[in-house]
Order: sequence, then structure tokens, then C-alpha cells
Amino acid sequence: MRLIVSALLAGAMFVPAATATAQVTTTLATPISGTRLDISATGEATRVPDIAIISAGVTTQAATATDALGQNATRMERVRAALKRAGVADRDIQTASISLQPQYKYVENQAPILTGYQASNQLSVKFRDIRASGKILDALVGEGANQINGPNLTIDHPEAALDEARGKAIATGRARADLYARALGMRVIRVISVSESGGYSSPPPQPIMARAQMADAKTSIDPGEQQLQISVAMAFELQ
Repeated sequence: MRLIVSALLAGAMFVPAATATAQVTTTLATPISGTRLDISATGEATRVPDIAIISAGVTTQAATATDALGQNATRMERVRAALKRAGVADRDIQTASISLQPQYKYVENQAPILTGYQASNQLSVKFRDIRASGKILDALVGEGANQINGPNLTIDHPEAALDEARGKAIATGRARADLYARALGMRVIRVISVSESGGYSSPPPQPIMARAQMADAKTSIDPGEQQLQISVAMAFELQ
């Protein structure tokens, strides 16, 4: 007789398939002679993020496109220089977007009137010292940055935490298999297959909220904690 029993462990945090770090499958080809048991299990590990990715840039407006771009370039050089002075490496500074858009005045029953141009230049900056990133952002604003978005808090090297989650997932799956086997008056003979899904998913960027309008107010970013997750589907033979 062949019976398939499936169990899903509750309480798992959803991780979109697109963010999965691995798809691993191990299967034994030998046919089974006993009862097959299918288990889904999840392992989790918690870490403090050590990277903050923030978008910082400059938006300028002028009567002509040339002036808008020129003013923007001048202020962006000051922003880049401030990042270098703060110790941010070249590899952690990346141009995210550059745009130039005409600006119009709209009056009812009239054609749009060109009033000037708006230029925007955005950098994606990786801060490896989260605690110092707020102070750096304040310095960027002082140098002309007027567009800041983020942060996206992440973990630079998640491999060790993911391996910890894998070990917990396998241990949980095996313990649950033993529980089902005892309930059925049987025992686990072997693992038939193991497949992995899930992994580390960074939360979406959160807006940096403005502080109270006080001269001594400083921007701060708190890293908190993030959860890394691995899910496994395991099949066992029971007798």
C-alpha cells in the first residue's frame, strides 16, 4: 500500500519566488516499498543589517536646458565630493538616473506655455556604516542634495545566516517526519528527496521621514533586524 501524507509548517514569512537564493533538489531514484510522507518545512535566521542603500541626488530648474544641466552638474560635484570626504568608496557610488524635462504652465483654454527645464541626477549610494549614514546624508543636503530616498537595509554577506536557516529547515522537516511516523505506528526509513526554495529578501525601501524643524535635529537610521528564510520540501519513506 502507498499512502501520501502532506504537512505544511505554519508561521512562515512569505518570500517572493523572484528573490529566492537557490533552487536545490536532491532525489533518490530507488523506488520505495513502504509509505511515502511529504513534508514542507521552514528554517529562519535573524541578522542585523550592515548595509544601507540610499538614493541621493539633485534636482535643479532653470530657464534653459543648458542652465538646468549646468547648475545640476555643479551641485552634483559637491555632493560627490562630500561622499568621498566621508569615506564612501567609488565602488559604492553608482549613477541611478539622469533626466531633463521641460516645464509648462497650463492655463485653461490655452496652449501650454514653456516656463523652463528641470534637470535631475540621482546616485545610488551604499553605506557600509549604517550608524554614520545619517550624518553623511545631512552633509549631502548641506552641499546641495535635495532629493533623498531610502533606505534599503540589507545584509552584505548573508551566506552564513542562510546556511543556519537551511540546517534549521532540515532539522524541522526530519522532526516532523518522525512525529508523523510515530502517529502512524511506523518509522522513518530514509529520505527520498529534498528540494529548497526561498532565501533572503530585502524589504522595500522606506522613506526617510523629515525631522522637526530644529537647528540641532540630526538624521538617524536604525538598522533593526531582518529575517532570512529557507524552505525545503522533503519526502520520506516510512515502514
